[in-house]
Amino acid sequence: MKLHIDIDCFFVSAHRITNPEYENIAIAVGGRSGLSIFDTQKSSKTMSKIEGAFTSAILSNNDHKTFEQYYVDDDKRIRGIITTSSYEARKFGVKTAMSVSEALRWCPHLKVLPPNYPLYHDLSHKFKLLLEKEIPSIEQFSIDEFFGDITGWVDDEDAYDFAVKLKQKIYDDLGLPVSIGVSKSKWIAKVATEFAKPFGVRYIKTQDVPTFIKDIPISEFPGIGKGYQDRLAKYNIQTLGEIETKKELFYSWGKPGIQLYHRVCGTDNEKIAIAQSRKSIGLGRSFDPESDRSEIKRRVTILCRHISFLALKGKHKPMTFSINIRYQYGEKAKDYINTNRGFSELFLKQEMIKLFDRVDTHKSHAIIQLNLTLSNFSENKPTTMNLLSYEEDKKQENLTQSMQKLRDKFGIDIIKSAGELK
Repeated sequence: MKLHIDIDCFFVSAHRITNPEYENIAIAVGGRSGLSIFDTQKSSKTMSKIEGAFTSAILSNNDHKTFEQYYVDDDKRIRGIITTSSYEARKFGVKTAMSVSEALRWCPHLKVLPPNYPLYHDLSHKFKLLLEKEIPSIEQFSIDEFFGDITGWVDDEDAYDFAVKLKQKIYDDLGLPVSIGVSKSKWIAKVATEFAKPFGVRYIKTQDVPTFIKDIPISEFPGIGKGYQDRLAKYNIQTLGEIETKKELFYSWGKPGIQLYHRVCGTDNEKIAIAQSRKSIGLGRSFDPESDRSEIKRRVTILCRHISFLALKGKHKPMTFSINIRYQYGEKAKDYINTNRGFSELFLKQEMIKLFDRVDTHKSHAIIQLNLTLSNFSENKPTTMNLLSYEEDKKQENLTQSMQKLRDKFGIDIIKSAGELK
Protein backbone atom coordinates (compact mmCIF):
# COMPACT_ATOMS: atom_id res chain seq x y z
CA MET A 1 0.00 0.00 0.00
CA LYS A 2 1.30 3.47 -0.93
CA LEU A 3 0.79 6.81 0.78
CA HIS A 4 1.13 10.30 -0.63
CA ILE A 5 1.62 12.89 2.12
CA ASP A 6 1.35 16.57 1.20
CA ILE A 7 1.60 19.58 3.52
CA ASP A 8 -1.43 21.86 3.14
CA CYS A 9 -0.45 25.39 1.97
CA PHE A 10 3.09 24.66 3.13
CA PHE A 11 4.70 28.11 3.16
CA VAL A 12 1.61 29.68 4.75
CA SER A 13 1.39 26.85 7.31
CA ALA A 14 5.06 27.37 8.19
CA HIS A 15 4.47 31.05 9.04
CA ARG A 16 1.35 30.20 11.05
CA ILE A 17 3.34 27.97 13.41
CA THR A 18 4.96 30.95 15.11
CA ASN A 19 2.36 33.58 14.16
CA PRO A 20 -1.10 32.57 15.44
CA GLU A 21 -2.50 35.91 14.24
CA TYR A 22 -2.22 34.56 10.68
CA GLU A 23 -4.78 31.83 11.37
CA ASN A 24 -8.14 32.03 9.57
CA ILE A 25 -7.26 35.06 7.45
CA ALA A 26 -6.52 35.51 3.75
CA ILE A 27 -2.75 35.20 3.58
CA ALA A 28 -0.19 34.35 0.91
CA VAL A 29 3.56 33.99 0.46
CA GLY A 30 5.12 35.41 -2.68
CA GLY A 31 8.51 35.22 -4.28
CA ARG A 32 10.89 37.08 -6.52
CA SER A 33 13.93 36.00 -8.45
CA GLY A 34 16.79 35.59 -5.95
CA LEU A 35 18.81 38.55 -7.17
CA SER A 36 20.20 39.35 -3.71
CA ILE A 37 22.98 36.96 -4.70
CA PHE A 38 24.36 39.79 -6.88
CA ASP A 39 24.23 42.46 -4.14
CA THR A 40 27.53 43.93 -3.04
CA GLN A 41 26.44 44.07 0.59
CA LYS A 42 26.36 41.02 2.83
CA SER A 43 23.03 39.19 3.02
CA SER A 44 21.74 36.33 5.18
CA LYS A 45 22.19 32.98 3.43
CA THR A 46 22.10 29.41 4.72
CA MET A 47 22.60 25.95 3.26
CA SER A 48 19.62 23.66 2.79
CA LYS A 49 19.60 20.32 4.62
CA ILE A 50 17.64 18.69 1.81
CA GLU A 51 18.71 17.74 -1.70
CA GLY A 52 16.82 17.41 -4.94
CA ALA A 53 16.06 19.02 -8.24
CA PHE A 54 12.98 20.58 -6.65
CA THR A 55 14.91 22.75 -4.24
CA SER A 56 17.62 25.39 -4.09
CA ALA A 57 20.70 24.65 -2.00
CA ILE A 58 21.56 28.23 -0.99
CA LEU A 59 18.76 29.95 0.89
CA SER A 60 18.06 33.61 1.59
CA ASN A 61 15.88 34.78 4.46
CA ASN A 62 13.62 37.74 3.66
CA ASP A 63 11.32 37.22 6.65
CA HIS A 64 12.58 40.39 8.35
CA LYS A 65 11.58 42.59 5.39
CA THR A 66 8.30 44.46 5.10
CA PHE A 67 5.97 44.12 2.13
CA GLU A 68 7.29 47.39 0.71
CA GLN A 69 10.94 46.42 1.16
CA TYR A 70 10.55 43.07 -0.57
CA TYR A 71 7.83 43.53 -3.21
CA VAL A 72 7.86 47.24 -4.13
CA ASP A 73 10.57 48.55 -6.48
CA ASP A 74 12.01 52.05 -6.44
CA ASP A 75 9.57 53.00 -9.23
CA LYS A 76 6.70 51.95 -6.87
CA ARG A 77 5.82 48.92 -9.02
CA ILE A 78 4.73 45.81 -7.12
CA ARG A 79 6.77 42.84 -8.32
CA GLY A 80 6.73 39.11 -7.55
CA ILE A 81 4.36 36.16 -7.87
CA ILE A 82 2.27 34.14 -5.44
CA THR A 83 3.88 30.82 -4.47
CA THR A 84 1.36 29.69 -1.82
CA SER A 85 -1.99 31.01 -0.64
CA SER A 86 -4.27 30.03 2.23
CA TYR A 87 -7.69 28.51 1.62
CA GLU A 88 -9.22 31.76 2.85
CA ALA A 89 -7.36 33.60 0.05
CA ARG A 90 -8.26 31.00 -2.57
CA LYS A 91 -11.95 31.75 -2.01
CA PHE A 92 -11.24 35.19 -3.50
CA GLY A 93 -9.50 33.73 -6.57
CA VAL A 94 -5.89 34.01 -5.40
CA LYS A 95 -3.83 31.29 -7.12
CA THR A 96 -0.27 30.05 -7.32
CA ALA A 97 1.80 31.79 -10.06
CA MET A 98 -0.55 34.82 -10.04
CA SER A 99 1.29 38.13 -9.82
CA VAL A 100 1.20 39.76 -6.40
CA SER A 101 -0.37 42.90 -7.86
CA GLU A 102 -3.19 40.87 -9.47
CA ALA A 103 -3.75 38.90 -6.25
CA LEU A 104 -4.21 42.17 -4.37
CA ARG A 105 -6.78 43.30 -6.93
CA TRP A 106 -8.77 40.10 -6.39
CA CYS A 107 -8.35 40.25 -2.63
CA PRO A 108 -7.51 43.78 -1.39
CA HIS A 109 -7.27 42.66 2.27
CA LEU A 110 -4.80 39.87 1.39
CA LYS A 111 -1.69 39.80 3.61
CA VAL A 112 1.32 38.91 1.44
CA LEU A 113 4.43 37.79 3.34
CA PRO A 114 8.03 37.75 2.10
CA PRO A 115 9.43 34.18 1.98
CA ASN A 116 11.58 32.60 4.68
CA TYR A 117 13.33 29.78 2.83
CA PRO A 118 15.53 28.61 5.72
CA LEU A 119 12.35 28.06 7.76
CA TYR A 120 10.70 26.03 4.97
CA HIS A 121 13.74 23.86 4.39
CA ASP A 122 14.24 23.25 8.11
CA LEU A 123 10.61 22.13 8.46
CA SER A 124 10.89 19.96 5.34
CA HIS A 125 13.96 18.28 6.82
CA LYS A 126 12.17 17.65 10.12
CA PHE A 127 9.16 16.36 8.18
CA LYS A 128 11.39 13.86 6.39
CA LEU A 129 13.05 12.68 9.62
CA LEU A 130 9.64 12.09 11.20
CA LEU A 131 8.43 10.08 8.21
CA GLU A 132 11.61 7.98 8.20
CA LYS A 133 10.76 6.89 11.76
CA GLU A 134 7.15 6.03 10.90
CA ILE A 135 7.38 4.50 7.40
CA PRO A 136 9.84 1.83 6.17
CA SER A 137 10.40 3.39 2.72
CA ILE A 138 9.86 6.99 1.62
CA GLU A 139 10.49 9.06 -1.49
CA GLN A 140 10.76 12.84 -1.35
CA PHE A 141 8.81 14.15 -4.35
CA SER A 142 9.06 17.87 -3.59
CA ILE A 143 9.91 20.15 -0.68
CA ASP A 144 6.48 19.53 0.89
CA GLU A 145 5.35 16.11 -0.34
CA PHE A 146 6.47 12.51 0.07
CA PHE A 147 5.48 9.06 -1.08
CA GLY A 148 5.57 6.24 1.45
CA ASP A 149 5.36 2.45 1.06
CA ILE A 150 3.79 0.59 3.98
CA THR A 151 3.42 -2.74 2.17
CA GLY A 152 4.12 -5.54 4.67
CA TRP A 153 4.38 -2.96 7.45
CA VAL A 154 0.68 -2.25 7.82
CA ASP A 155 -2.16 -4.56 6.73
CA ASP A 156 -4.21 -3.14 3.85
CA GLU A 157 -7.37 -3.00 5.97
CA ASP A 158 -5.49 -0.91 8.56
CA ALA A 159 -3.94 1.53 6.06
CA TYR A 160 -6.60 4.22 6.48
CA ASP A 161 -6.34 4.23 10.28
CA PHE A 162 -2.54 4.33 10.00
CA ALA A 163 -2.77 7.39 7.73
CA VAL A 164 -5.17 9.16 10.11
CA LYS A 165 -2.82 8.61 13.06
CA LEU A 166 0.19 9.71 10.99
CA LYS A 167 -1.61 12.90 9.95
CA GLN A 168 -2.30 13.77 13.57
CA LYS A 169 1.23 12.95 14.72
CA ILE A 170 2.72 15.26 12.08
CA TYR A 171 0.46 18.06 13.28
CA ASP A 172 1.14 17.40 16.96
CA ASP A 173 4.92 17.17 16.54
CA LEU A 174 5.58 19.80 13.85
CA GLY A 175 2.45 21.95 13.76
CA LEU A 176 2.03 21.18 10.05
CA PRO A 177 -1.38 20.22 8.63
CA VAL A 178 -1.07 17.48 5.99
CA SER A 179 -3.42 15.59 3.70
CA ILE A 180 -2.81 11.97 2.77
CA GLY A 181 -3.88 9.84 -0.19
CA VAL A 182 -3.82 6.04 0.19
CA SER A 183 -3.90 3.47 -2.62
CA LYS A 184 -2.06 0.46 -4.08
CA SER A 185 -0.79 2.82 -6.81
CA LYS A 186 1.46 5.72 -5.84
CA TRP A 187 -0.03 7.91 -8.60
CA ILE A 188 -3.63 7.23 -7.64
CA ALA A 189 -2.60 8.00 -4.05
CA LYS A 190 -1.23 11.36 -5.23
CA VAL A 191 -4.48 12.21 -7.03
CA ALA A 192 -6.45 11.08 -3.96
CA THR A 193 -4.57 13.60 -1.81
CA GLU A 194 -6.20 16.47 -3.66
CA PHE A 195 -9.59 15.07 -2.68
CA ALA A 196 -8.45 14.73 0.94
CA LYS A 197 -7.56 18.42 1.34
CA PRO A 198 -7.57 20.16 3.66
CA PHE A 199 -6.23 18.10 6.57
CA GLY A 200 -7.89 14.85 5.53
CA VAL A 201 -7.26 11.29 4.36
CA ARG A 202 -8.67 9.66 1.21
CA TYR A 203 -8.33 5.89 0.70
CA ILE A 204 -8.96 4.52 -2.81
CA LYS A 205 -9.31 0.75 -2.91
CA THR A 206 -8.20 -1.04 -6.08
CA GLN A 207 -11.76 -2.02 -7.04
CA ASP A 208 -12.87 1.61 -6.61
CA VAL A 209 -10.27 3.17 -8.95
CA PRO A 210 -12.49 3.15 -12.11
CA THR A 211 -15.28 4.98 -10.27
CA PHE A 212 -12.84 7.39 -8.62
CA ILE A 213 -11.09 8.47 -11.85
CA LYS A 214 -14.21 8.48 -14.04
CA ASP A 215 -14.83 12.25 -14.12
CA ILE A 216 -11.43 13.65 -13.11
CA PRO A 217 -10.03 16.02 -15.80
CA ILE A 218 -6.83 14.76 -17.43
CA SER A 219 -5.05 17.99 -16.41
CA GLU A 220 -5.21 16.92 -12.76
CA PHE A 221 -3.12 13.79 -13.26
CA PRO A 222 0.64 14.08 -12.56
CA GLY A 223 2.64 13.71 -15.75
CA ILE A 224 -0.06 14.84 -18.18
CA GLY A 225 1.27 18.23 -19.20
CA LYS A 226 0.09 20.67 -21.84
CA GLY A 227 1.62 18.68 -24.71
CA TYR A 228 -0.09 15.45 -23.70
CA GLN A 229 -3.35 17.29 -23.05
CA ASP A 230 -3.31 18.65 -26.61
CA ARG A 231 -2.54 15.19 -27.96
CA LEU A 232 -5.40 13.61 -26.01
CA ALA A 233 -7.79 16.38 -27.03
CA LYS A 234 -7.42 15.24 -30.66
CA TYR A 235 -9.03 11.96 -29.57
CA ASN A 236 -11.68 13.84 -27.55
CA ILE A 237 -10.24 12.47 -24.31
CA GLN A 238 -11.01 14.89 -21.49
CA THR A 239 -11.19 12.71 -18.35
CA LEU A 240 -9.13 9.95 -16.75
CA GLY A 241 -12.10 7.62 -17.09
CA GLU A 242 -11.97 8.04 -20.87
CA ILE A 243 -8.29 7.04 -20.82
CA GLU A 244 -9.23 3.74 -19.15
CA THR A 245 -11.47 2.85 -22.12
CA LYS A 246 -8.69 3.50 -24.70
CA LYS A 247 -6.17 0.79 -23.81
CA GLU A 248 -5.34 -0.11 -27.43
CA LEU A 249 -4.68 3.53 -28.31
CA PHE A 250 -2.22 4.02 -25.45
CA TYR A 251 -0.49 0.71 -26.13
CA SER A 252 0.05 1.84 -29.73
CA TRP A 253 2.12 4.76 -28.39
CA GLY A 254 4.79 2.45 -27.03
CA LYS A 255 6.40 2.52 -23.61
CA PRO A 256 5.37 6.09 -22.59
CA GLY A 257 1.73 5.42 -23.52
CA ILE A 258 1.67 2.05 -21.77
CA GLN A 259 3.21 3.54 -18.64
CA LEU A 260 0.70 6.40 -18.55
CA TYR A 261 -2.25 4.04 -19.11
CA HIS A 262 -1.34 1.83 -16.15
CA ARG A 263 -0.62 4.81 -13.91
CA VAL A 264 -4.04 6.26 -14.63
CA CYS A 265 -5.74 2.88 -14.08
CA GLY A 266 -3.84 2.26 -10.85
CA THR A 267 -2.22 -0.93 -12.19
CA ASP A 268 1.33 0.39 -12.57
CA ASN A 269 2.81 -1.36 -9.51
CA GLU A 270 5.61 1.24 -9.44
CA LYS A 271 7.82 1.16 -6.39
CA ILE A 272 8.96 4.03 -4.24
CA ALA A 273 12.05 5.56 -5.84
CA ILE A 274 15.26 5.31 -3.84
CA ALA A 275 17.30 8.51 -3.75
CA GLN A 276 20.14 8.58 -6.27
CA SER A 277 23.48 10.29 -5.83
CA ARG A 278 23.73 13.65 -7.54
CA LYS A 279 25.01 13.68 -11.10
CA SER A 280 25.21 17.45 -11.50
CA ILE A 281 24.89 20.76 -9.66
CA GLY A 282 23.21 23.74 -11.28
CA LEU A 283 22.76 27.36 -10.27
CA GLY A 284 21.15 30.17 -12.24
CA ARG A 285 19.24 33.42 -12.05
CA SER A 286 16.78 35.37 -14.20
CA PHE A 287 16.89 39.16 -14.10
CA ASP A 288 15.82 42.32 -15.91
CA PRO A 289 17.50 42.81 -19.33
CA GLU A 290 21.20 43.62 -18.85
CA SER A 291 23.43 44.70 -21.77
CA ASP A 292 26.63 45.61 -19.88
CA ARG A 293 28.96 42.64 -20.43
CA SER A 294 31.21 43.65 -17.53
CA GLU A 295 28.19 43.42 -15.21
CA ILE A 296 27.22 40.05 -16.73
CA LYS A 297 30.74 38.74 -16.13
CA ARG A 298 30.56 39.99 -12.54
CA ARG A 299 27.40 37.93 -12.10
CA VAL A 300 29.03 34.87 -13.68
CA THR A 301 31.85 35.26 -11.16
CA ILE A 302 29.40 35.45 -8.26
CA LEU A 303 27.51 32.38 -9.45
CA CYS A 304 30.87 30.57 -9.69
CA ARG A 305 31.62 31.33 -6.03
CA HIS A 306 28.29 29.90 -4.94
CA ILE A 307 28.32 26.82 -7.15
CA SER A 308 31.93 26.09 -6.17
CA PHE A 309 30.85 26.20 -2.52
CA LEU A 310 28.07 23.70 -3.26
CA ALA A 311 30.42 21.34 -5.10
CA LEU A 312 32.95 21.33 -2.30
CA LYS A 313 30.22 21.01 0.34
CA GLY A 314 29.09 17.81 -1.38
CA LYS A 315 32.71 16.64 -1.82
CA HIS A 316 32.27 16.61 -5.62
CA LYS A 317 35.06 17.02 -8.17
CA PRO A 318 33.41 18.20 -11.40
CA MET A 319 35.21 17.71 -14.68
CA THR A 320 32.60 19.33 -16.96
CA PHE A 321 31.61 23.02 -16.74
CA SER A 322 28.56 24.31 -18.66
CA ILE A 323 26.99 27.71 -19.20
CA ASN A 324 23.58 28.56 -20.62
CA ILE A 325 22.58 32.09 -21.67
CA ARG A 326 19.09 33.36 -22.44
CA TYR A 327 18.69 36.65 -24.28
CA GLN A 328 15.91 39.23 -24.11
CA TYR A 329 14.18 38.28 -27.35
CA GLY A 330 14.20 34.52 -26.98
CA GLU A 331 17.59 33.55 -28.36
CA LYS A 332 19.63 31.05 -26.37
CA ALA A 333 23.26 30.02 -26.34
CA LYS A 334 25.10 27.31 -24.44
CA ASP A 335 28.40 25.50 -24.38
CA TYR A 336 30.60 23.40 -22.10
CA ILE A 337 34.18 22.35 -21.53
CA ASN A 338 35.74 19.16 -20.19
CA THR A 339 38.81 19.41 -18.00
CA ASN A 340 41.25 17.07 -16.25
CA ARG A 341 42.58 19.79 -13.95
CA GLY A 342 42.19 19.92 -10.19
CA PHE A 343 39.02 21.75 -9.13
CA SER A 344 39.26 25.13 -7.43
CA GLU A 345 37.15 28.28 -7.25
CA LEU A 346 39.69 30.39 -9.16
CA PHE A 347 40.02 27.82 -11.96
CA LEU A 348 36.22 27.61 -12.27
CA LYS A 349 35.90 31.40 -12.50
CA GLN A 350 38.62 31.66 -15.14
CA GLU A 351 37.15 28.90 -17.29
CA MET A 352 33.56 30.12 -16.99
CA ILE A 353 34.53 33.64 -18.10
CA LYS A 354 36.34 32.17 -21.13
CA LEU A 355 33.31 30.00 -21.82
CA PHE A 356 31.00 33.03 -21.57
CA ASP A 357 33.12 35.02 -24.03
CA ARG A 358 33.01 32.11 -26.47
CA VAL A 359 29.29 31.39 -26.19
CA ASP A 360 28.01 35.01 -26.12
CA THR A 361 27.16 35.15 -29.84
CA HIS A 362 24.56 37.96 -29.63
CA LYS A 363 26.65 40.70 -28.07
CA SER A 364 24.21 43.46 -29.03
CA HIS A 365 21.35 41.74 -27.18
CA ALA A 366 20.54 42.14 -23.51
CA ILE A 367 20.77 39.02 -21.35
CA ILE A 368 17.95 37.98 -18.99
CA GLN A 369 19.15 34.63 -17.61
CA LEU A 370 22.38 32.83 -16.69
CA ASN A 371 22.67 29.17 -15.71
CA LEU A 372 25.87 27.38 -14.68
CA THR A 373 26.18 23.60 -14.31
CA LEU A 374 28.93 21.37 -12.93
CA SER A 375 28.82 17.67 -13.83
CA ASN A 376 30.85 14.56 -14.67
CA PHE A 377 31.97 14.10 -11.08
CA SER A 378 35.20 12.19 -10.55
CA GLU A 379 35.24 11.66 -6.80
CA ASN A 380 37.97 9.06 -6.46
CA LYS A 381 40.10 9.56 -9.55
CA PRO A 382 43.24 11.65 -9.94
CA THR A 383 42.26 14.79 -11.82
CA THR A 384 45.47 16.65 -12.60
CA MET A 385 47.12 15.12 -15.67
CA ASN A 386 49.14 18.14 -16.78
CA LEU A 387 52.42 18.22 -14.85
CA LEU A 388 52.94 21.88 -15.79
CA SER A 389 49.77 22.85 -13.92
CA TYR A 390 50.13 20.45 -10.99
CA GLU A 391 51.78 22.86 -8.53
CA GLU A 392 49.40 25.70 -9.37
CA ASP A 393 46.38 23.37 -9.09
CA LYS A 394 47.43 22.12 -5.65
CA LYS A 395 48.02 25.68 -4.49
CA GLN A 396 44.55 26.78 -5.64
CA GLU A 397 42.88 23.64 -4.22
CA ASN A 398 44.41 24.33 -0.81
CA LEU A 399 43.37 28.00 -0.97
CA THR A 400 39.82 27.01 -1.95
CA GLN A 401 39.63 24.52 0.95
CA SER A 402 40.77 27.21 3.38
CA MET A 403 38.11 29.62 2.11
CA GLN A 404 35.55 26.82 2.31
CA LYS A 405 36.24 26.36 6.03
CA LEU A 406 35.77 30.08 6.68
CA ARG A 407 32.53 30.15 4.68
CA ASP A 408 31.24 27.08 6.50
CA LYS A 409 31.76 28.93 9.76
CA PHE A 410 30.92 32.55 8.91
CA GLY A 411 28.76 32.35 5.77
CA ILE A 412 29.30 32.22 2.03
CA ASP A 413 29.67 36.02 1.74
CA ILE A 414 32.56 36.27 4.21
CA ILE A 415 35.12 36.14 1.35
CA LYS A 416 34.52 37.71 -2.06
CA SER A 417 36.90 38.32 -4.92
CA ALA A 418 37.56 41.81 -6.27
CA GLY A 419 35.85 40.85 -9.53
CA GLU A 420 32.53 40.55 -7.70
CA LEU A 421 32.47 44.20 -6.63
CA LYS A 422 30.91 46.87 -8.82
